[in-house]
Amino acid sequence: MGTRVSYPTEIKMKAMEMRLAGIPANQVMQELNIRHRSQLIRWVKWYQNKETYRFEQPVGKQYAYGKGPEGENEAEKLKTENRFLKQQIEGLKKVQRIGEEVVPEVAVELVDELKKEMPIKEICSHLGIPRSTYYRWRKKSRIETSRQAIERKIGTLCRENKFRYGYRKITALLKREIPINHKRVQRVMQKYGWQCRVRVKKRRQTGQPYHIADNLLKGNFQASQPLQKLVTDITYLPFGQKPLYLSSIQDLYNGEIIAYLIRDFQDTNFVLDTLSQLPPLLGECILHSDQGSVYTFYAYQQKVREKGIIMSMSRKGTPADNASIESFHSSLKSETFYLDNLESTTTAIVVQTVERYIHYYNHIRIQAKLNNQPPVAYRQLAV
Repeated sequence: MGTRVSYPTEIKMKAMEMRLAGIPANQVMQELNIRHRSQLIRWVKWYQNKETYRFEQPVGKQYAYGKGPEGENEAEKLKTENRFLKQQIEGLKKVQRIGEEVVPEVAVELVDELKKEMPIKEICSHLGIPRSTYYRWRKKSRIETSRQAIERKIGTLCRENKFRYGYRKITALLKREIPINHKRVQRVMQKYGWQCRVRVKKRRQTGQPYHIADNLLKGNFQASQPLQKLVTDITYLPFGQKPLYLSSIQDLYNGEIIAYLIRDFQDTNFVLDTLSQLPPLLGECILHSDQGSVYTFYAYQQKVREKGIIMSMSRKGTPADNASIESFHSSLKSETFYLDNLESTTTAIVVQTVERYIHYYNHIRIQAKLNNQPPVAYRQLAV
């Protein structure tokens, strides 16, 4: 028969707090060094049945509510109380992080509970920690609790306002309740990716633009063979925990997306890496884009020429000159994020959604102008 293990009341209550906060049972057992899942299940049952008084009863003999070992003599009562206190202290010593180090948070909770029954100095002696360490931990715990409460409040305000506010407005809302510095709010929002998602700050590019190319397409989005006319653009994906950008290149012959890249910032390397994904060209090729700074820089223009591609650019402030790729980006967002209500999700899901849609768009989604064939099938049939 295995040795019975007793856990202090604080460990049991801590387990309940973690479970109510949605922390998985396996993680609770690992962090609090709980041996068996059945013990955790039993505590949850007691908690739900409002039988928390049972947390304080020693291992073995259980008493009904409002009852206790009244029939025992004074010596037995003292023995029971001493055993219970010892079980609490021994139980705490089993909750470790590194080596024999006692977890500060649990130690503070236990000392605060037991100081009604015995001196703090004696409790600390049993735990093997100086009394000054307990006071230092307690002060730090209060600071940490206050910090976490402020972070939760900032997160709540950001979500309630659907991430429409920057740190200045969030600070103004917080100051109605507590005094707080705007720099602290800004650090917290940057830490968790809670910045304003309406107007994302654009990164200023260094250097001077190379030149603006003429509009060679002039609204003619028809091509007689693959890789004859290509269009490219960058679109903003404001659906994850941090801003993301999609750079894509489309073949006007069949509307196929032949190159794309997703990153959390846009610069010249972003479009250069997208350009490097192009397959070998079959003949003369035109690549059309808008007049964005990333497309007018010397490094990009030079790389385009090296590939034997002719540059073409839309007129300034005229998205219709690049209507095909603009339409694709609109379809991507409308048929995924907006349709499935994924307007606030994780970064990983945003990337996964875009990748799956591009595969669906190229291989499955039929288009009337392609004789109701998907782009890849249309190209293969033509060949």
